[in-house]
Amino acid sequence: MTIEGAYSGLKVLDLGQGIAAPYCAMLLAMHGAEVTKIEPLAGDWSRGLGTAYGDHTAMSAHYNRGKRSLALDLKTAAGRDIAIALARRADIVVENNRPGALARLGLGYEALVVENPRLIYVSISGFGQEGPYANLPCTDSVAQAYSGLVALNRGDDGTPHRVGAIIIDTLTGLYAAQALGVALYARERRGVGARIAVSLAECGAAILGQRLAEHVLENGAPRVLNVPTGAYRTADGGWVMIALIREADFVRLVTALGRTDLAGDPRFADFAARAANAAPLFAALRETIASETTASCLAKLRAADVLADRINGFDDWLTDPHIVATGGAVAVSPGDMPAFRVPRTPGLPPEAEAALAPAPHVGEHGRAVLAELGLGDDRVAALAADGVVRLP
Repeated sequence: MTIEGAYSGLKVLDLGQGIAAPYCAMLLAMHGAEVTKIEPLAGDWSRGLGTAYGDHTAMSAHYNRGKRSLALDLKTAAGRDIAIALARRADIVVENNRPGALARLGLGYEALVVENPRLIYVSISGFGQEGPYANLPCTDSVAQAYSGLVALNRGDDGTPHRVGAIIIDTLTGLYAAQALGVALYARERRGVGARIAVSLAECGAAILGQRLAEHVLENGAPRVLNVPTGAYRTADGGWVMIALIREADFVRLVTALGRTDLAGDPRFADFAARAANAAPLFAALRETIASETTASCLAKLRAADVLADRINGFDDWLTDPHIVATGGAVAVSPGDMPAFRVPRTPGLPPEAEAALAPAPHVGEHGRAVLAELGLGDDRVAALAADGVVRLP
């Protein structure tokens, strides 16, 4: 069955590498846009980060699905001319270079909007397009540290830890895609494009708004919320996560675990009291839950409508009955690398994601893209011989 996405007919030029910009562009492809990825002759650097499968790694194969690849040397005049010609035909440009890098090549917003007034130009950076840190290097880990996320994620020994997922890059791609949707709607009403600037640093901070508000309102020492929310080890070596959001949740929790004595203890009468007496409460619950298997503990908690679940590893998640029943994992078959599964993209029809083309090889679609610009075989061969383009 053919699915026509909402962005069908839109042309996108992806000048990004890594995750944030490529993920944003991939989301557009998932909704039907035609995405052409311009990457260096050696390929997007994500192709070399991790175990190599030909010219792919898991990162490049995941975040570049549904795209065409043109390997182009933008430091050459001929390469820049090709990129400008593609930008004239594009609806959207997405890039995540250092601020000013593309402008120096004649591919910045100010230059391209003259060629294409309806162009929507998305710039993703580490610290933004201006300000004292604009030209500093930034990665997901740096953005986690800068935003305060790492400081919140402390181990039992007090050491701050980065979140294991590449969460800020991914969120930045999502924020950029959301802003693009708004810009496209505005363009339909007003007929002109837009410049969108999104940074890893601001996206990292954006998800911590409530925590910052608590910090300010409570003079830098906000109380711990929702005690005894946390992770608990079970008798068979598993872990369960338990969460509380209402006062009644605590009574249901301790009753389900056979610890009604805790419900009547004045030290644990409400959230504020439990926060003040967290240590003995956590100790009591850890001792009780350590005598339960993961399955028996979850059965009791779910029967009492307590917010809880096992802490899954990836193998647990992939084989979980709910994921299997709902199609929560999508199979990706790249062709010359092992097939793998990824989580389904929320809000996207499963059949649309299943039909998405695998990530391209470096320069895989170069001939086709250049032919669309009217370049004949001889000219394309000459460009390849001159090192302007890389063809498969």
